Amino acid sequence: MQAKDRVEVEAGKGIVGDRYHGAKHRHVSVQSRESLDQAAEIFGREVLSELTRRNITISHGPVPRDPGALLRIGDVLLEAVRVAAPCKLLDDTIGAGAQEALRRRAGTVFRVLEGGSIAVGDPVLQPDLLPIT
Repeated sequence: MQAKDRVEVEAGKGIVGDRYHGAKHRHVSVQSRESLDQAAEIFGREVLSELTRRNITISHGPVPRDPGALLRIGDVLLEAVRVAAPCKLLDDTIGAGAQEALRRRAGTVFRVLEGGSIAVGDPVLQPDLLPIT
């Protein structure tokens, strides 16, 4: 994983340069900093965003989980496909117990309906397209 200030996202394909770019449904994974903070309370220490193997971390609010729910980040419109299950590798990269702490807090996998760019600080809008605060 590499931190980026801006990424280009293609409709129907995902983030340009990502290993899942062009996959059928797994275009972009999104997690919430608030959910990671909840996981950290259970885990007993900080859970760093960059160690969770998710593409995007939003700073405020929940990430939609229901299939078909919409999320707009910057120019990009995303549609929820499924909840992102935490993998066993998290126990290796974060520490023993991380996978369990992240269960139901690991974000959502989305497909890209409208491409564009996403940059740090872009507005995030949820299914009703109201800003997340």
